[in-house]
Amino acid sequence: MKENNSKIFISNIFKGMAMGAANVIPGVSGGTIALITGIFERLIDAIKSFDLKAINLLFKGKFKELIQHIDLWFLVSVFLGVGVAIVSLARLFKFLFENYPVYIWAFFFGLVLASVYFVGKSVQKWNLSSIISFIIGSAIAISISVLTPASENSSMIYLFICGIVAICSMIIPGLSGSFVLILMGNYQLVMINAVSEFNMKVLLPVAAGAGIGLIGFSHFLSWLLKKYHNQTIAMLTGFVLGSLGILWPWKETLTQTFGEKVKTIGYDWFMPKADSEFLFAVVFIILGIASIWLTETLGSKKSKAA
Repeated sequence: MKENNSKIFISNIFKGMAMGAANVIPGVSGGTIALITGIFERLIDAIKSFDLKAINLLFKGKFKELIQHIDLWFLVSVFLGVGVAIVSLARLFKFLFENYPVYIWAFFFGLVLASVYFVGKSVQKWNLSSIISFIIGSAIAISISVLTPASENSSMIYLFICGIVAICSMIIPGLSGSFVLILMGNYQLVMINAVSEFNMKVLLPVAAGAGIGLIGFSHFLSWLLKKYHNQTIAMLTGFVLGSLGILWPWKETLTQTFGEKVKTIGYDWFMPKADSEFLFAVVFIILGIASIWLTETLGSKKSKAA
């Protein structure tokens, strides 16, 4: 039993590392990887468990029950993996994006393309409501990728809303929190100016919105997954499909400078030329598809063996 728990813990660390790697890639969401690796629903339920019961258990000193209630070891393993990946892979991905951008985008394009099929497979029944949910999810994700960034707004209510929207977009597969902040016009104000100057007038309403948004949205998403499982997974599958535009390997990245940081604000897509680079990119797309297929095949074999 202990050996089994150790294996699960290590497995969750690797899944967390995959999420962390995704967060390093511009415009890619860790939620997408959580969905692909099958830990998305458990992650939502674990976040949701930070509630009044958890506070009550903490003050009563019932730490064993608290650990079980909040699924602590699962969260520790996942976020340990996220942290390790961000620290260790940031420089590697920076080098790859600077020197081989088409190939790295091609690999992740193939990976996410294949995941649309495998995630969609978990929808038990594709009826009219599931198809409509899928179309809505795809449309929202595509719309976000082509939106023009808004102008900066420092009002407290808008900052609070920014916190809610940014944290929710980090949970939803296919969306990037920093990309959404750019679209809302407040990336420089919040992530550059306020963080560097430790401006609490800006950070507090954003943090309050993020905290309330994280707990509230996780409860709402958990409820949706239990009440309307097929429609919710179908919509999330749509989000993943809609994010493929961001991952398309052949594009010019439109950037904007925020202080010392250069961030992506959009893309100018184009069709590839039939040259050696294109052929290598196709190979990387196939490798991305194969890696998801292999992961799913191994995962299903383990499930049957258990």
